[in-house]
Amino acid sequence: MYEIDPARLDLVEEFRNNPGGPHSAELTLLVNRLRIMPMADRHILVCSKHNREWVLAKMPTVRGARVELLEDQVFDSYDKGVWEVFKRRWQTVTRVEMS
Repeated sequence: MYEIDPARLDLVEEFRNNPGGPHSAELTLLVNRLRIMPMADRHILVCSKHNREWVLAKMPTVRGARVELLEDQVFDSYDKGVWEVFKRRWQTVTRVEMS
């Protein structure tokens, strides 16, 4: 499995600057690794208003249960929401907090 190096802030900046890709090979490995986190730690983005609003959410630990919407985390830009998901997953895996 791909091991994330918390010092690779160049990859974080690459993602921040272009969340939709295309990504370098190294960033693709990083993003794919962040996608396979345990469900209890996995943040996702839910579209609440078609192409206008997205809400941060946490995946449930039990299959079929509802996602937990974080109502105080609403985004009017898909890219801003995706960036927030990336930051939270990065912090969970690396224990390095980002602003």
